[in-house]
Amino acid sequence: MARLLALFLALPLAGLPLFAGAEEEAAVAPAPAIVHASASPSLITGSAGTQLLQLLFGLVLVVALIFLLAWLVRRMQQIGPRSNQAIKLVASQALSPRDRLVLVQVGEEQILLGLTPGRITPLHVLKEPVRSTEPVEPATPEFAQRLLELLNKDKGRPQ
Repeated sequence: MARLLALFLALPLAGLPLFAGAEEEAAVAPAPAIVHASASPSLITGSAGTQLLQLLFGLVLVVALIFLLAWLVRRMQQIGPRSNQAIKLVASQALSPRDRLVLVQVGEEQILLGLTPGRITPLHVLKEPVRSTEPVEPATPEFAQRLLELLNKDKGRPQ
């Protein structure tokens, strides 16, 4: 990644001596007022080629900058705490498509919040924390076996 970034940053700088030489030549020799049809085609296409090259280098630089910023944003998001968060979501219940009830735990305290599109309202601070009484059961082998049977049955069916 670092080599690619260095290459993208070095490309526009590599063309600078070419552009500087062209500017010095233009400053020394006066530009003709009228370009005749018999003028050298390399003179006309040379400036267009230089502009195209400059445009290409600028485009590559902007794209490289976008990728660099995206990479930096991703790295910055990973720096924050992962599992030792001070605020944990305990439960959430949708009341309507835009309104929700959320139970969050901050330290030892649990707070019931009402969420609407424009507001977060604390509704109640619980004296005793709510404990989940539902045991989380892993899928049984029978379920996995039945699922594989259904998937294999669908593969044999013509479409």
